[in-house]
Amino acid sequence: MMSGSPESESNPTPALELIDITKRFGGLTSLDALSLAVAPSEILSVIGPNGAGKTTFFNVITGVYTPDEGDVLLFGESIRGVDPHKVARRGVARTFQNVRLFQNLTVRENITAAMYGRTNASLFDIVFRTPRARREERENEERVLDALSFFGTRLQGYRLDQPAYSLSYANRRRLEVARAMATGASVLLLDEPAAGMNPKETQEITEIIGRLRDERSYTIVVIEHDMHVVEGVSDRVIALDHGVKIAEGSFEDVATHPAVIEAYLGRGSAARK
Repeated sequence: MMSGSPESESNPTPALELIDITKRFGGLTSLDALSLAVAPSEILSVIGPNGAGKTTFFNVITGVYTPDEGDVLLFGESIRGVDPHKVARRGVARTFQNVRLFQNLTVRENITAAMYGRTNASLFDIVFRTPRARREERENEERVLDALSFFGTRLQGYRLDQPAYSLSYANRRRLEVARAMATGASVLLLDEPAAGMNPKETQEITEIIGRLRDERSYTIVVIEHDMHVVEGVSDRVIALDHGVKIAEGSFEDVATHPAVIEAYLGRGSAARK
């Protein structure tokens, strides 16, 4: 197979691109002409104070909200206004700041549930246990075990059949990431993955995010308040304030940007620095 031209290799189609996205809620503009692009296998962190528009940003990408203006592209194809379940089928998976697992289902069942949206077997196949249904079950089981294997022993062995509520908080976080992986996504949106974790757990989740890119080639967008995590994982950082992109670049460039300091600490803080 012929390889692409040097130009196409150096300028690949963005995995995810927002073009002049604006989203209003009544008189409040949550996102204001926001544009950004995320390259394949890049880790982009999005930071900003409370009310900056970060959650709206994720909700627009995943189809929870339709933007009032602008477009959202996934590998060059518009997903603006596409229903959330169809966005997921196209390859975008999301975790949440507050862990959203099926608490009474087992680890195995939580992962299996994430794959139902990609089920191709018909009701007839499932009821009558046709070869197609059995084949799909085997494939799904392999995907369950593959996703869980990424986390070593943390979610395997006897834990496979434990209910999610019995897991430690850190392992519930891992399970949520594993569930996102099992959907077959290529783009992961991680909403404050280190929220509520102690320093050791925070370091572990930082390493996991890096491995997701390095070992599985995921494109990752992270919303995170913990600057140690942002510094540790980011290829690039974008800062939002009141729905406007106020800085973009390396962690050091963004963290020391006067507009970012002002957004977090208040007017006059940058001057005092």
